[in-house]
Amino acid sequence: MAAHMNESSVLTYVDQMMSTIEEMDPSIADGYRLVYDRECPLELRVQDSSASEGPQQVGTLEAIKVKVLVLGEDTAMHSIRIELSCESDLFFHFSSTLDEAGFQEVQERQKLMVDFPDYPNVISRMLNNCIKEPHNHLAVFVIQQSPIRTGRLDFIQNMEYKFIELMSCHFEHSQEEAVQQQISYRYNAVQARLNLVTQRLQEVNNLIKIKNPSLLLQLQKQTSLTL
Repeated sequence: MAAHMNESSVLTYVDQMMSTIEEMDPSIADGYRLVYDRECPLELRVQDSSASEGPQQVGTLEAIKVKVLVLGEDTAMHSIRIELSCESDLFFHFSSTLDEAGFQEVQERQKLMVDFPDYPNVISRMLNNCIKEPHNHLAVFVIQQSPIRTGRLDFIQNMEYKFIELMSCHFEHSQEEAVQQQISYRYNAVQARLNLVTQRLQEVNNLIKIKNPSLLLQLQKQTSLTL
C-alpha cells in the first residue's frame, strides 16, 4: 500500500513538473491557448521568386510540428495562430495569425464555406486527415526565399483523377528573437525532462538496491552490454 502511495505521489510530481514546463512555452505567453499540437507530414518545397511562374519541383517530406492556438473563448474568439517548427532544423519556425477581419478576406478570396469560430477545428481536422490518410490528403508547404522569407501551406485532396486544393494559409518566418525564444524553450524543456527521468531512474535504482541488490547488478550489466 505504501509503495502504491509512493508511486502515485511520484507520478503526481512528474505531472506537475511537466505542466510547469509547458507553461514556459513562449507560444502561450501572450494569452493564446493551445488547441492542437501534433507532428504532421508536410511536403516542403522551396520556390525561388525568379521561378515563381515555372513548374514547382516535388519537395521533401518532413515531420513538422504544428501548433494551433486561439486567443479568447470558443464563443468569442479574437484571433487564431498556427505555428510550424521542425525538430531537425531548430531555426525553422513560421507562423500565421488571423483575426476575424483577416479571416473574412481569406474566406472571400478562397470561397471558404466555414465561419471564423470553426476555423481552428477545420484546420485541426485537415491536419489529422494528412496524418491518417497521407495518400488521399496532402499538406504542401511552399517556402518563398526572397525578397522576404514567407510560406504557404496548401491542403490538397487526392480525388484519384485530379488533385483539389481545399484551403491555403499564408505564413511568415518568425523574427529572430522569437526563434531564439522557441529554441531556448525547447532546449530547457528537453533538459528538464531529462532531469526528471534521471531522478526517477535513481529512485528506482535505490529501491531495487534495497530490495534485490543482485537484480540491480544484473540490470546494470545488461545496460552496459547494450551501450
